Amino acid sequence: MVMRKDIGKNGEDEALRFLEAEGYEILQRNYRFKRSEIDLVVKKDDLLIFVEVKVRSSNSFGYPESFVSDNQIDRIMAGAEEYQYQNNWIGNIRFDIISIEGKGSDLKITHFKDAFH
Repeated sequence: MVMRKDIGKNGEDEALRFLEAEGYEILQRNYRFKRSEIDLVVKKDDLLIFVEVKVRSSNSFGYPESFVSDNQIDRIMAGAEEYQYQNNWIGNIRFDIISIEGKGSDLKITHFKDAFH
């Protein structure tokens, strides 16, 4: 039986491969600040991007990207603010969602850029 934590880690691995193939530079994985966790912090050109990865084996109960709650968005934004402060980032930022649907090698990856503000 695959544990939820393993599913999430595997999803993040897939998201990392996807983003690297698209030319993104991976800066940090699983950044934590207080109650906030940001799955991936990446950079492309002059843009710092905070990425939430959502994984579901099917969309029977809804699409993966629909499982990002308002509370989770608030925590991600608070964590992003602290990350910027700690790293003296004063450039542009963006919040993305990587939605991964399916099992094994049959995965559908969708990248939602600027998913929330």
